[in-house]
Amino acid sequence: MKTDLEKTVDGYRARRGEFRILDLPETRYLAVDGSGDPNIAPEYRAAIEALYPLAYALKFAAREELGSDHVVPPLEGLWWAGDLDAFTSRRDKDAWEWTMMIAVPSWIPDEIVGIAREKAGERSVGVDLRALAEGTCVQTLHVGPYDEEGPVIAAMHGHALAAGYRLSGVHHEIYLSDPRRAAPERLRTILRQPVTATGTAL
Repeated sequence: MKTDLEKTVDGYRARRGEFRILDLPETRYLAVDGSGDPNIAPEYRAAIEALYPLAYALKFAAREELGSDHVVPPLEGLWWAGDLDAFTSRRDKDAWEWTMMIAVPSWIPDEIVGIAREKAGERSVGVDLRALAEGTCVQTLHVGPYDEEGPVIAAMHGHALAAGYRLSGVHHEIYLSDPRRAAPERLRTILRQPVTATGTAL
């Protein structure tokens, strides 16, 4: 059987119209940083083209070295800007900073990632292995075009604030649909925001 994080990890579960508070463990990711409008920034496409060869090389290396297989997890992204309105109202994509990521299953040791990097060669240049500890988060599912996320993000933030939390960390998206194959109105995206209980230290 293949490990499928979408089916076994709570962080990949979300429902449309439901804002859920959950606690997430530290997770390792293959990651690439960049900035600018993902629709036109050449470095965004370069990031994706570097991530996937390494992610699939890791899948095959784990199968060969460990005898275990897994489904390559969905693409994820961290997004931030100096002004929060750049996400929720203005959607000023030129002001965005981002990190694109693909999760590494917890049972794969770092040395197997090294083997995969050798197999991927120059195609994986610029991809780092890093850990992300988001802790307590609020998340929901958005169904529809990416450009219509703004009101849902604002509502999610409002729910967290009303529940006694404050926003901490950066906006996180998990892309459950392939935009090359799904119509814009059917795109399924998990929206996540790390939060901290009011009165506690970051």
